[in-house]
Amino acid sequence: MTKAIRTPALVVRAFNVEVARVQDQTSDPQTAAFRVHFWLDILNDIYKKEQNISNIPANPVAKELFKICKCYNLPKRHLEKLVLSRSSLLKSRYFRTLEDIEKYADDTVSSIYHLLLAVAGVTDIHADHAASHLGKSQGLTNILRSVHVSNHHKMVTLPMDILMKNKLSQEEVLREKDSEEMRNVVFEVASRAYSHLEKARKIQTPKITNQIFLPATAVDFYLNKLQKNNFNIFDKSLHQGIEDLFVTIVGTLVIFTELNKPYYWDFYIEIAVVHISKKKLN
Repeated sequence: MTKAIRTPALVVRAFNVEVARVQDQTSDPQTAAFRVHFWLDILNDIYKKEQNISNIPANPVAKELFKICKCYNLPKRHLEKLVLSRSSLLKSRYFRTLEDIEKYADDTVSSIYHLLLAVAGVTDIHADHAASHLGKSQGLTNILRSVHVSNHHKMVTLPMDILMKNKLSQEEVLREKDSEEMRNVVFEVASRAYSHLEKARKIQTPKITNQIFLPATAVDFYLNKLQKNNFNIFDKSLHQGIEDLFVTIVGTLVIFTELNKPYYWDFYIEIAVVHISKKKLN
């Protein structure tokens, strides 16, 4: 990304991380709800008719978010989706259908792309459609990548309807035992993710969106590797041999903790793809 887009992009992703971390910061539903409302209140303060940074709490992410919202006139609805979607997941703790995951991905990933398009000054319906499809693809892929981490928290994020169709229990998923039924579930989710990726790639968009949609490369990389492993989501090789993708991550994200959390993967993807692009140019 160019510097003009990179800085506000990091602020948007930092905000996304803040709201996504709510579920890991406390096990108390009331405390979690309070923190969700904290961010909703901040958004309301940012979008007041009389904007004033002195009204924003002394939170570095909130302060920076105020600045870019004012500078780029970011649409409030996409920022609200990032918060409200996490609030809904806190209540349900699982996804009933594959369509529920698509909706969640659209709210949590596509919304980021829509915000970055606004930062870049892109008002193009085709770019919006591509952002929606890529966000869904990336969100579905994140669900697959997060199976191991989610299992650690005793939370099954694979869609219940597909698990039931393949006669696979939540306990079997938590035990991380490879089976034909498990591979069938993964195949169905991965196929939907790849379908959205292909749709996004076929849409003609303004040239400037190329740098915004770069994460498509990493999504494609993972899905292809998963296919080569015959959709065995528990195969350790899925997380090996990808030094080219993640060689620059540690140095860039040293300020963060708990780097194995799924909500940091958007950072990982963006940094990795920039690194790959530079290597191809050399």
